[in-house]
Amino acid sequence: MTVRVVLADDQPLVRAALRMVIGEATGLEVVGEAGNGAEAVELAGSERPDVVVMDIRMPGMDGIEATRLITEGSGGAQVIMLTTFDDDDYLYGALRAGAAGFLVKDMALDDILDAIRVVATGDGLLAPSVTRRLIREFAERPGFAAPAPRALGITDREREVLTLIGNGLSNTEIAARLSISVATAKTYVTRLLAKLDARDRVRLVIIAYEVGLVAATR
Repeated sequence: MTVRVVLADDQPLVRAALRMVIGEATGLEVVGEAGNGAEAVELAGSERPDVVVMDIRMPGMDGIEATRLITEGSGGAQVIMLTTFDDDDYLYGALRAGAAGFLVKDMALDDILDAIRVVATGDGLLAPSVTRRLIREFAERPGFAAPAPRALGITDREREVLTLIGNGLSNTEIAARLSISVATAKTYVTRLLAKLDARDRVRLVIIAYEVGLVAATR
């Protein structure tokens, strides 16, 4: 099955680099390019991509508003946000808009390809550097009080898995850390998504911090 991808970035060179790499990758196909958020929304409706790779900062309609419109639509596209290290103020807004993942623009192109494949399956994804910055953003919000982990209504093992998710571990890494199979790790993640009413793995990262299972680092 080929993953259909729309690229949205106001920098033609960024789009060209991604288009070239994606075009040479097995199982991936670029079906459209947009230079701003409005064009991305239009392409998401007409091309029905599986994944939209979306820059946060674009002229006119930005990536956050475009993401909200795409995820609220009926097309079912997953959105990966492309960010830079100075985009902290945008991260939480993009999550609330329904972004399924965050990548930084200086990541290896192969890692971006892997991320597109992961998100296309319905899993959320955060680059480790973005996870750390997101957690710091939560830590600095005034008046925040984390509920006790036991208030989640999950088992001890599920709490262990949630902690590892919050620290950015993949299902394979969780399985190795807990000496369980990858299939079992995936089952725990699925249960957590259902029990915590989380849309995807990205939300589980946030919950892990909010209940104090993951500490903010500086």
